[in-house]
Amino acid sequence: MRIEMDDGVSLAVEVSGDGAPLLLVHGFGGAKEDFTEHLAALGEHATAVVFDHRGHGASDHPAAEAAYSLDRLVADTVGVADALGLEAFRLLGHSMGGMVARRLVLAHPDRVEALVLMDTAPGPPSGIKPATVDLGIQIARQDGMAALRKAQDEVDPLGTPANQRLLAGRPGYREFCARKWEALSREMWIALASELARQPDQLDAMRVIACPTLVVVGEEDEMFLAPSRAMADRVRGARLVVIPDAGHSPQFENPPVWFDAVDGFVRDHAAVA
Repeated sequence: MRIEMDDGVSLAVEVSGDGAPLLLVHGFGGAKEDFTEHLAALGEHATAVVFDHRGHGASDHPAAEAAYSLDRLVADTVGVADALGLEAFRLLGHSMGGMVARRLVLAHPDRVEALVLMDTAPGPPSGIKPATVDLGIQIARQDGMAALRKAQDEVDPLGTPANQRLLAGRPGYREFCARKWEALSREMWIALASELARQPDQLDAMRVIACPTLVVVGEEDEMFLAPSRAMADRVRGARLVVIPDAGHSPQFENPPVWFDAVDGFVRDHAAVA
């Protein structure tokens, strides 16, 4: 289905199952298909909702850079929930999606019944310098997204042995990643990459999060291991699960262990407000 936001941007949305609602929010450069293979199993006990962020996948690609920001993605996530009649929901955010989820629960604590923060951080990802991001923006503006991807592949900031094993061993996965990249808006990449590298650190603000919280991270995801531990320590009662043999996308790299952790948590917190 498609759901129109208050600024006229239409988002591609998929809903599976029936039960206590669960929104799964993908990361920067990702797509709703990052969770597709788990939707049927989650849908056995939940109304599982995935959608493409604006500028990603099959959602609209506004031409203005001003149409993209983390706060706008928070508003889009709330807008999807509102359109589906979900007053309160469980929320999983992956990478940038985790940053959206963090902002959402801080701004709308009454909407989130339980929270999963997956391979994410409370602020700018460590190891990614604004100057490096600015160089990527310059490449995108001058030479386009194909040139940017070539430059990014050479740096490979999120490359891990787990990711390399997946690319080598799972038929079609490399092509899947290529399709996701080809579906990205240049204006989205420019606007959000800059903000991701310069956003304020909200670790101290996360002390007020009161809903049950699970922090999940791949053991090889070095950029996000320390931030994940810090968030698990800061949020009262939060639990940390480190997924073995996994990097930045444990739902692909070690799906059984990832699914058991996430599914068990969301089953335990299935009350509907």
